[in-house]
Amino acid sequence: MAAPRFDAARLGDAALLTGASGGLGAALAAVLARPGVLLHLGGRDPARLAAVAQSCRARGASVREQTIDVRDAAAMAAWIAGTERLGLVIANAGISAGLGSGAAEQRRQVEEIFAVNLLGVLNTVLPAIERLAAAPAGADGVRGRIGAVASIAGFVALPGTPSYSASKAAVDTWMVASAPAAARRGVQLTSLCPGFIRTPMTAANPYRMPGLMAPESAAARMLAALAAGRRRAAFPWWLYAEARLVDLLPPALAARLLASAKPKPARTYETAAGG
Repeated sequence: MAAPRFDAARLGDAALLTGASGGLGAALAAVLARPGVLLHLGGRDPARLAAVAQSCRARGASVREQTIDVRDAAAMAAWIAGTERLGLVIANAGISAGLGSGAAEQRRQVEEIFAVNLLGVLNTVLPAIERLAAAPAGADGVRGRIGAVASIAGFVALPGTPSYSASKAAVDTWMVASAPAAARRGVQLTSLCPGFIRTPMTAANPYRMPGLMAPESAAARMLAALAAGRRRAAFPWWLYAEARLVDLLPPALAARLLASAKPKPARTYETAAGG
């Protein structure tokens, strides 16, 4: 899958990324990094975040690091409100896991996945809308752009990762449904729905991953969708189509088709975005 070209100038000269300490987040930062660009990079692992920041500085970007947990709504709001300048925000932090081994573990995992994948997105996007809506409009009338990383997994009820699928479905639906109201304030919302990406999170998957992408390729596709003003970018298209088709089947039949995949390990695996 060739990485698309896009007009980086349409994304502005300042961006904020959550979950920037590795994997997809690091790839997004690397694709954005260039002379004249200011990157606000957030993550929970200061050592890995510092390494990503240094790599971006080597590409000519200015970088400001923030050790932060997306589950902390007050901290996220303060960070976003306090940025010097901003034109692009990407809510990228996320985690995934299989089924817990017992009732208590399963509940803990469900709560943790929803807290990071859904509430973490809300804690990023809601203050970002307010911050960007107050910015001057560009020549195209857009004041700022916000992307949230959902997943093709959100379009099909995967028995092995129900919480992950549900959290990503919620992110996609909320972003797409919220886009018209945000657009009236000059803020563009894009739901970013990739398939499998080669990151620490997918490294634990014990099943075949069709269309597995390099994180740099996925990052370029996401940024191209943001620059183009799309409200949803789901790729690769054929995997998206398959997920939509499976979701149209009766639930019992869909579950039988999906049951052959080996289950994902029970413990939570953080993306480099979440760490």
